[in-house]
Amino acid sequence: MMKIETYISEYLTEIENIISKINKEDIKKFIKEIKSIKDSEGRLFILGVGGSAANASHAVNDFRKILNIETYAVTDNVSELTARINDESWEDSYLNWLKGSRLNKNDGIVIFSVGGGSKKASQNLVKAMDYAKKNKSKILSVVSRDGGHAKKVSNACILIPPINENRTTAHAEEWQGIILHLVVNFFI
Repeated sequence: MMKIETYISEYLTEIENIISKINKEDIKKFIKEIKSIKDSEGRLFILGVGGSAANASHAVNDFRKILNIETYAVTDNVSELTARINDESWEDSYLNWLKGSRLNKNDGIVIFSVGGGSKKASQNLVKAMDYAKKNKSKILSVVSRDGGHAKKVSNACILIPPINENRTTAHAEEWQGIILHLVVNFFI
């Protein structure tokens, strides 16, 4: 087993590496897109799965309370979400939730995801992004690995550089929170 001191040092060094490699221009673009949505009185829909769903819930609070943007997370209404999963499928649950919310061109979706969705993973996110693109809604994302589908279709995508394959999920999800606070606090 690794010594605790060694582990702590390695983990914090990985954080330093992410800080040095993250694209600051992508963060700037993300902030501008949030401002555009706010200025057009659009709404934000935050989508995530697993730990990213928890970050989505946190983001709803900050965007609503601090920025006064009408914001929702699909996963915050467990009754509706599980009914949609049961009746419609996991893959279509987020898409149909967005349809029911009447997503429009003034609105934006924010994807929090480790891999960004692909043909094999997170089809619920992929279908939601494709629907948002079709409706000319803004697509923003905070992802890792190669960025997946989110990197391809987002108006602004912040890619968390994968530094250690064993901790890609941990770093992606912790950085979703860091990016959330960085963006929201810009407007204060």
